Formats: sequence, structure tokens, C-alpha cells
Amino acid sequence: MTEHRVEKSESDEGRCFAYPGGVQLPFNPPLLPMLAKRVSDLPDDGDFIFEPKWDGFRALIFRDGDELFIQSRDEKGLDRYFPELAAPLKAQLPERCVLDGEVVIANGSKLDFEALQSRIHPAASRVKMLAQEMPASVVFWDLIAEGDRDLRGLPFRERRARLQEILAKAEPPLHVTPATEDRAIASDWFSRFEGAGLDGVMAKPASGIYEPNKRSMFKVKHERECDCVVAGFRWHKDGEGTAIGSLLLGLYDEAGQLQHVGVSASFTAEKRRAMVEFLAPYRENALDDHPWKHWAGDGSEAGAPARMPGAKSRWSAKKDLSWQALRPELVVEVAYDHMQGTRFRHTAQFRRWRTDKKPADCNYAQLEVVAPHELAKIFAAH
Repeated sequence: MTEHRVEKSESDEGRCFAYPGGVQLPFNPPLLPMLAKRVSDLPDDGDFIFEPKWDGFRALIFRDGDELFIQSRDEKGLDRYFPELAAPLKAQLPERCVLDGEVVIANGSKLDFEALQSRIHPAASRVKMLAQEMPASVVFWDLIAEGDRDLRGLPFRERRARLQEILAKAEPPLHVTPATEDRAIASDWFSRFEGAGLDGVMAKPASGIYEPNKRSMFKVKHERECDCVVAGFRWHKDGEGTAIGSLLLGLYDEAGQLQHVGVSASFTAEKRRAMVEFLAPYRENALDDHPWKHWAGDGSEAGAPARMPGAKSRWSAKKDLSWQALRPELVVEVAYDHMQGTRFRHTAQFRRWRTDKKPADCNYAQLEVVAPHELAKIFAAH
């Protein structure tokens, strides 16, 4: 097999990395992972294997002797951000293999996605410090190559069985995800595991082959509704002044402070334009008594605060996150899947304006709280 080495731009850092040239496996990186379609319920019919849906960084692990490469979903290298994983992966994985799974960070009784995001940092010293303070784990669910065998054409049930065999004695930070073919158990997971930071259930055809970049699996995620205060907005990237990009959402905490909880977006082009006129009256004197006034910029552009606390990240470093203030008098109903701490984990979906609802009634008390399910019960004790 010829040596496989590809230079690839690492856009969030402005640098380049190279896929490991010494890897000699049945297939070499890069490889796009198999994906999933979102569905509203667990499938009723068919032969499926169900797993918890982990909330972390998707990772394909390539190992060939001393050569190790952790590839992200979008074909970037994750190795430098999780140096603590190299030793246990080399110690516990087969000499030559490719596995599919998720890099996660457990913080007490739940997963911490924000801690995971903080690892994507340009300073090696910072990454090393975070790796020591809160080390990452890997949860595996698929084995797609072993030795000289390409296993992608085998049924998932066989790949899963072999995965359990090779990792039967695995110790933290390596884990095999729980799995069941019992829909009742999967349904119970769907309601219980969310409190631990898992955000749904995966349904995988037991006879399915591994199909890179194809949505051959199914994911069932929570969807709930919530009334939020609209306290600002961002212009659409292609329509500043003429089209709304996203609405900035807030909820009142127990102290009566309006907390930024996320955004609502994904509007049609027509809706984006129509909202400009609809929101115009609420922009008048918006900063005078705005609860987020202290987040405003240097005043060079009146009424246009520069950014929200915590808005910038390694993932959004190049995005324009400037925002326009609105008097916090509008209420919107949105759909969301789950919370990450005090914020929506993903973009909330616009449902409708609630002109019948008082902004003061938009608080955290309306949210459904799911009790944490101890990760120790998911991460099998050793």
C-alpha cells in the first residue's frame, strides 16, 4: 500500500496539519463518518440496535503501531487538543485498527460540552493544563477495520460484537457505549439519560453496513417548547440592514436578571426581510434601560453593542457577532432540544410570537428539569 499523506488546512487556527504518513491500514485517513437522520420517535418496526446519543466531538481513531491519528467529523486532526488520550489509546487498542466514537468530558455527574470546546485552543500550554484539570474520555460504538480487514461491509451487529470483544477489558478513559435491542429500554434511556448530558437515542440497523457520509442511522432527540424574551438580534451575513439573521433570547433567573440563553434562527428569506420592519419600533432607545447595556461596545456606534459574553469561541472566531439591542418587550415561543447548563445547547427553532405573554413570565421555572443519571452507571465501573 502506498504511503498516504495529505496536507490539509486547519481553518480555525490558520495552520496546516498532515495526515500521518506511516499509517498502513485497509483504508487510511481522511474518512468521512457515517451520519444519522433525525426522526421524532424510535422506529417501531425493523431490527435495530439502540444506543445513547453522546454529546461530544465525533472522532475516528486510526491506529497503526506507534502511529495514531484522531480525526474529527470534518476531517481535521484532534490529536493536539487531547494529548492525554494518546497513551491509553496505544495501550488498549489493537495494534492496527480503525474505530468510530466520541470524545467527551465528564464533569461530575454529567457531560460538559463547554469544557470540551475550551480545548480547541492555539496554545499548547493551555491545552496541557486543561488536559490535567479535566481529562477527556473516548466512548466507542463501532469497529470498522482490524488488522488487514476492512469491516465496513459487515453487518453492524457483527462489528459491534467484535468491538465488545477487543475492548472487553478496556479501562477509563476508554469505554464502549451501552447498547440494547429492546425498545422499552431504549425508551427509558431517552427519558433518563438526558440529565447526564446525553441528548437522545441512536437507532442503528443491525444488518447495516458502514456507509461513510451517508445518513444510514437514525437519531431521536428531545424537542420542547419555551417562551423567551427577545432582547436583540443579529443581521444576516448577506443582508445587513435588510434581513434578520438571528434573534437573541433571554430568560429571567430567580434574582430577576435577564440571562442570555441562546439564539433562534433558520428563517426563510421572506421572514428575514419582514422582521426588519416588525422589529424597528423596538430598536428605539433600546439601550437606555437595557438589561444587557453593560455588554455594549465603546459607544462608537450607538445602539449596536459589540458582542455578547461568551459569544466568541474557537468555532466562531471569524464570525461577525455584533448585535442590535431591542427593548425586552417581545416574547417568542421557540422549540429546543436540551439545555447545556443555563443555555440552549443548540439553536432554538422559532415557533410563533406570543403577544399574550408578559416578558416577566419568561423564566427558567418553565423549563423541564431532568435529573442527572450518574455517568458511573453508563461508564461501566472497572
